Amino acid sequence: MSGVLLDTHVLIWLLTGNSRLGRQPLALINQAAALNAVFVSAITPWEIAMLVSKGRLRLDKDVGEWIQIALALPGIRLEPLTAEISVASTRLPDGINPDPADRIIVSTARHLGVPLITADMNLIQYGNMGHVKAIAL
Repeated sequence: MSGVLLDTHVLIWLLTGNSRLGRQPLALINQAAALNAVFVSAITPWEIAMLVSKGRLRLDKDVGEWIQIALALPGIRLEPLTAEISVASTRLPDGINPDPADRIIVSTARHLGVPLITADMNLIQYGNMGHVKAIAL
């Protein structure tokens, strides 16, 4: 395996020790971390900050500090939002939901050629359609 891309909730679960992550996905993440190849989309910090600002997520420290700590963990790499990924997010095959963050995350996974680890049923179904490699939680 060349790496994995974490959906936003998976990064949160990973850092908070949420049991919904499961052993197999955690093993895949650890394998990818050993290769310095656990990718996080550039849209993920924005999504986390939005969840906090809307009161839908509580963290044990300031969101900016939490994100810095998360992205500094061994093996985790922030994948920039390039022009190529941005444009590709508008050209995805039919079947994906219109959420811009999901589109950018999917485009990032496709750009990197790595599977997306997610519990989002919409993205899992999109993966089942063959449009992105998805590992379901």
